[in-house]
Amino acid sequence: MQLSNRERDEAPSEPRLFGRPAYERSALVGPISAARWLLVFVLLAGVYFFHGFLVPVLAALVIGFATWPIYRRLLAAIGGNRTLGATIAIIAVISFIVAPISLAAVYAVDEVREWVAWTIETNKFGAPVPVWLTQIPGAGVWLGTQWAKYVGHPGAIGELVQLVSGSNIGNIYRGVLVVGASAFQSFLTLLFMLITLFFVYRDGEKLVAQLDRLGERILPMRWERVSRIVPLTISSTVTGMGVIAIGEGIVLGVAYWLAGVPSPVTLGIITGIMALIPGGAPLCFTLVSIYLFASGSPVAAAALFAWGTIELFIVDKTLRPRLVGGPISLPFLPTFFGLVGGVKTMGFLGLFVGPVLMALLVAIWREWLHEVTNPPPPPGAIIK
Repeated sequence: MQLSNRERDEAPSEPRLFGRPAYERSALVGPISAARWLLVFVLLAGVYFFHGFLVPVLAALVIGFATWPIYRRLLAAIGGNRTLGATIAIIAVISFIVAPISLAAVYAVDEVREWVAWTIETNKFGAPVPVWLTQIPGAGVWLGTQWAKYVGHPGAIGELVQLVSGSNIGNIYRGVLVVGASAFQSFLTLLFMLITLFFVYRDGEKLVAQLDRLGERILPMRWERVSRIVPLTISSTVTGMGVIAIGEGIVLGVAYWLAGVPSPVTLGIITGIMALIPGGAPLCFTLVSIYLFASGSPVAAAALFAWGTIELFIVDKTLRPRLVGGPISLPFLPTFFGLVGGVKTMGFLGLFVGPVLMALLVAIWREWLHEVTNPPPPPGAIIK
């Protein structure tokens, strides 16, 4: 006698020795959870293998955001051909940014090499107190004493460097040689940055549209407001800080050369870097003016100080208010932390990426405070 299917299912069955059959057991890791862990693993692997490209990609994004308004005008002038527009933009970046910075770096390396050679020679034999140092009004005697104590006798600079950094002068000299030998790596970084920048110009709008669709899924109702702060912040930061700093470095560097200051290119680069910090440029040309005055060139010192003061007044009163815009105005402390942290992490590029990241953090902080202090009205409330 055969049982029907229903009777077979309802009939008592002998318990299985090893539990339920395979088709009735639930998976240890569900398919959705497994897919998420696989995605995390792929992202971590991508970060591990491609973290070396982070610096050129960030540099390309910073330059692309900062020059995007000009690039849109270029596209309108050539009829919207993005490949041609990206090619012209890359040529312009090489001509007006890469070439001048590379040329200045070459001259600065030669001047720094002379500084290093002088430091090694002075550490070996010592050096008498310079006459111009003792001629500085008010502090000349004290500075001469400090020079004799920390520089004058043989081995003094090595002791000072070892006291400050924990390294001896020989290791620092070898470190300078290693930095000079890394020019090929810098060239590769520059090449990758230009290639990335080409595709940022050509496919930037498509990438932004894709990021907007993804961002709305991650931060609904907030993504559009936060994402629009990013290009404005980068543009205002790079334009307001970078362009003005480069301009002040060039103008004051030429003034150093005309005044007869040693190593004018290196001092101009240092002045441009210090111009990123509020009060940095005035400090630089004031110290150089004091050096000229103490070394027996009072006319050149007065002319340099007057020129730096007039140039700084013109920049602060006319150019900076026009160039610096956008939603973020960084105070001194976040600007300083952004500069120092950026340089320590990314080198020269950190001069621009650090303040931008700090500006984004300040923007997110202010957005958060705005939401906390101005909560949205409850549903059904009448807004007057």
